[in-house]
Amino acid sequence: MNLNVNGHVAYCYTGGKPFDANKPTVAFLHGVLNDHSVWILQSRYLAHHGFNVLAVDLPGHCRSAGEPPASVEEAAAFVAALLDAAGVQRAALVGHSWGSLIALEAAARLQARVTHLVLVGTAAPMKVSPALLQASLEEPLAALRMVNVFSRSTLAPPPSALGPGTWVYGASMALGRRVLASNPRVNLFHRGFKACDSYSNAEAAIAAIRCPVLFVLGAQDQMTNPKAAQPLIVKARAAGKTVTVELLPVGHHQMTEAPDRTLTAIKAFLG
Repeated sequence: MNLNVNGHVAYCYTGGKPFDANKPTVAFLHGVLNDHSVWILQSRYLAHHGFNVLAVDLPGHCRSAGEPPASVEEAAAFVAALLDAAGVQRAALVGHSWGSLIALEAAARLQARVTHLVLVGTAAPMKVSPALLQASLEEPLAALRMVNVFSRSTLAPPPSALGPGTWVYGASMALGRRVLASNPRVNLFHRGFKACDSYSNAEAAIAAIRCPVLFVLGAQDQMTNPKAAQPLIVKARAAGKTVTVELLPVGHHQMTEAPDRTLTAIKAFLG
């Protein structure tokens, strides 16, 4: 489904079902050099079990036009405009990695409009090593290989992800190359990493949200180590939020390395 957001086309995958603004809605937000497709199992299941799904390509990524966000705050403003364009008053937000920071900032801004917040592979702060940040600017394909080595704990996913025997490293490399090539004007890799590295409002945002929050973390995650999510978890609990933590025995791509368990955690959290 295409929506007009801030004067530009924004593509949202709806899970193979017509969009109905009267149903409860879940918006999925991807990470750096990803697109809507990383949520394929989770988004499609929910769409076929009573939810609206808006799995978006962020602006300037793949099927969505517009200027790619240069900060978490810019991307959060886009999420608010997206919900307005879809005619959705209230929604759950699910974000992975950079998308988790975007979902968090948007939830803090939108307050009661956000019913649930799911942070997958998150950290606060989400600092990027200077060497990797520089490589994303000067040698993006080399940096992409580094990220995919650090992100993975499996070579092939279980059958419910992308199919038996799928090479998750190769598939993720192909996706990263495709997303990078989708915008020849802007280095989406470096811009996204810079946005993650620069964001400093996470603890204030988690204290300001008005909804329950689920953390889905990877025990073997080398990109956002689960210890790096602890400041957010502690801050949320200290502020009286309802907090659920799901620690999965995988790396940074929980959606494909533990697709069923990631879906089960989100489904149970949404109720």
